[in-house]
Amino acid sequence: MEPVNRKHTQRPLRFWQAFRIAAACLVSIAACAQEGNALFRAGDSGYACFRIPAIVTTKKGTLLAFAEARRNSCGDAGDIDIVSKRSSDGGKTWSEMRVVWDDADNTCGNPAPVVDKKTGNIILVTTWNLGSDHEKQIIEGTSKDTRRVFVLSSADDGVSWSAAREITADVKQPGWTWYATGPCNGIQLEHKRYKGRLVIPCDHIEAGTKKYFSHSIHSDDGGKTWQLGGTTPTDKVNECTIAELPEGVLMLNMRNYTSTRVRQVSTSTDGGQSWAALRSDTTLIEPVCQGSLLSYNYKRKKPFLAFSNPANQKARVNMTVRLSYDQGKTWKLKQVVYEGPSAYSNLVVTPDGTLACFYEAGQKKPYEGIFFKELPLDGFKE
Repeated sequence: MEPVNRKHTQRPLRFWQAFRIAAACLVSIAACAQEGNALFRAGDSGYACFRIPAIVTTKKGTLLAFAEARRNSCGDAGDIDIVSKRSSDGGKTWSEMRVVWDDADNTCGNPAPVVDKKTGNIILVTTWNLGSDHEKQIIEGTSKDTRRVFVLSSADDGVSWSAAREITADVKQPGWTWYATGPCNGIQLEHKRYKGRLVIPCDHIEAGTKKYFSHSIHSDDGGKTWQLGGTTPTDKVNECTIAELPEGVLMLNMRNYTSTRVRQVSTSTDGGQSWAALRSDTTLIEPVCQGSLLSYNYKRKKPFLAFSNPANQKARVNMTVRLSYDQGKTWKLKQVVYEGPSAYSNLVVTPDGTLACFYEAGQKKPYEGIFFKELPLDGFKE
């Protein structure tokens, strides 16, 4: 028998290993492009689809990532649970998936988490409807029930959660049909006038006119009680995201339903109790989709606003994060997170001050998985 020439036999082994890796990339190019950072993938734990990402950093420095776990399809109705994962090392590793709220075959969704920095509690504001009721039926008033608003809380850094408590009567007017919280994180105000207030961006549809509006709700006692804030003075906007600017001004950035495919912006000088006239931000193009606005103010680094969305006016592709150093007047720096199919997102600052994006993406469709990716500031270019 001839001796084995190991020098030559290792080459085909490495070749086949490389081939298998390449084949895996072809099967799921999104996963490979994101270096394995898919926290939720379609099919995980028996769920057909995961959508609607939301993420926060807790007072203890834990990252909490939330999503809607859709049991039977990627549709917005039916059996939908809220699930989460935790990371105690800045997003390098993540826990197993945990179910935060499961109400049989009904729809539990639109997770909008916010951290109370005073107590460390995490407050999760969400919506609910019967799994058999669809959005169109709720808007038309032909559904068996309606869209309701609930709040859950965690006092142990997101390990366990309270039962869902309904707050619909406090934050939804009788003449509203459809209602959504976020979807993305809420904020806690820092300015002395409203310091400690929790604010959640929301939207609703009027029963008679069927017009779309954005609005906010807030709590001044750590999430125990909630009040309805202001509504945008004009319609054709809905899913929105919020940030606090210097001097306590709040900025609401909204999904736009006019023929001009750019984001709409409004501000509030009274803690979200009223909202000013809308203006178009012509730099922030969109295909009609959700986006995420974040105010970055970490230690001695220069503060800025960050915004993420699929930056394309025709399709949900090209997930992009832009930075503004002049409170949203201009957005001169940007970083493309993923060029392919992508949709909803939520920005977050990790415990060490790194900006990160948690977003929907896939090879053929944006809803194949939800990814977490860090975005070093030196990666942003004009």
